[in-house]
Amino acid sequence: MSPRPILTVEEMAQADRAAVARGATVSQLMQKAGRAVARAIEARFARQPVRVLCGPGDNGGDGYVVACELAGRGWPVTVEALAPPATPAAREAREAWTGPVVVWGQEGAEALVVDALFGAGLNRPLDSAVVRRLEALTANPRQVVAIDIPSGLSGDTGRPVGPSALSAVLTVTFQARKPAHVLLPGRERCGEIVVADIGLGEVSSSLFENDPDLWIENFPWPSLSGHKHSRGRLGVVSGGPWRTGAARLAARAGLRVGAGVVTLVSPRDALAINAAHLEAVMLAAADSADEVEAACADMDAVVVGPAAGVEDSTREKVLALGRTGAALVIDADAITVFRTSPGELFGLLDLDDVLTPHTGEFERLFPGMLSSSSTRISAAREAARRAGAVVLLKGGDTVIAHPDGRAAVTLNAPAWLATAGSGDVLAGLVAGLLAQGAPSFEAACAGAWIHAEAADRFGPGLVAEDLPGLVPAVLAVLFARH
Repeated sequence: MSPRPILTVEEMAQADRAAVARGATVSQLMQKAGRAVARAIEARFARQPVRVLCGPGDNGGDGYVVACELAGRGWPVTVEALAPPATPAAREAREAWTGPVVVWGQEGAEALVVDALFGAGLNRPLDSAVVRRLEALTANPRQVVAIDIPSGLSGDTGRPVGPSALSAVLTVTFQARKPAHVLLPGRERCGEIVVADIGLGEVSSSLFENDPDLWIENFPWPSLSGHKHSRGRLGVVSGGPWRTGAARLAARAGLRVGAGVVTLVSPRDALAINAAHLEAVMLAAADSADEVEAACADMDAVVVGPAAGVEDSTREKVLALGRTGAALVIDADAITVFRTSPGELFGLLDLDDVLTPHTGEFERLFPGMLSSSSTRISAAREAARRAGAVVLLKGGDTVIAHPDGRAAVTLNAPAWLATAGSGDVLAGLVAGLLAQGAPSFEAACAGAWIHAEAADRFGPGLVAEDLPGLVPAVLAVLFARH
């Protein structure tokens, strides 16, 4: 299958226009959309009274179609209209509805509410009467179904446009997800998201859902004629004797994801501690930056930063690794140590390298960029362009961005990943794929997806040490698909 795009509001409008240019009418598209919403409701809810909240635009028109469809299937339906229809297609849909219509805000005993007030293109705060209604409905979001997007959210940012936005248990959108469906807080407010194909036109996009369709063709599977060195040599730089666990987590993850030879590059005073906890991962002694450079001279990829220490020696080791030609995954302390001289770090990076900051580390390296950007997507894109490397901005809505403008958002990460050490495992997964020759953007996307899938398989109680051992089962599914 092709990668699934995430479309902005304007790109979605282009898709609408492309469908109309091919001969479809807005009313025909509205009928398809309404039927798709009705099918999704019928598949998930027992038959019960329904109230459809209809706004004046085409989103409200979709709502009238939903009302007709559900009523035709025997559901008791009432429409609550905010205002008369304001578009030709919405007026046509309203004329087809012959059931009850109540005035806005009238109390009702309906169990299920369909939000057809405003779509993803909302760009102004809602008036007080709408806000009060939404706030009352948000008290029980498990009985709300949103058409396109919960009313009150911006489709391009996922943030409330004004003081309030609705939350839903189910959101049915069309053609593709919008940024509001994948970015927080919108993603949490949408509940389950169903993407319905209603026959819109294709439009080009540089933003995608991060799933295997995006990168499976570039996944570095081993060949029968391969050997451990041909499968990639990965180095992981360890911290001092009291800071060794993070590097070991990264090393084990790199080994599990397929790197043929993984070496932990350890200070001499930490060798015994590391050796006591390792089997297949090799050890190399290196204290100075020059020794680290020599130990990693033949590596295909290197992870540096996990528990490395925010100190001059870490900065010197990163600079030395930049001379090796290895693909670098720069994480944690190796990011923070350049907070006062980010240009020095950017000067050694290239398109093979990946930065893996969480929000705090991102702010240290790119101060003010998150607050001044419209979304995390635009911030990650600008950071990647400025750094000249792939940026993996970690969080509940992880964004991966390439300097050429491509970006992806990870959708499968569970809450259980918010645990100490999980980021170190992610760095190792990305580096293990880089070591095997995966392109940097695809390696970062695949690493993030595998990381999230492994965590989801484990569920509650996950700790970072569990993650590497869960990777083989995820790889087996991917390999069967391949």
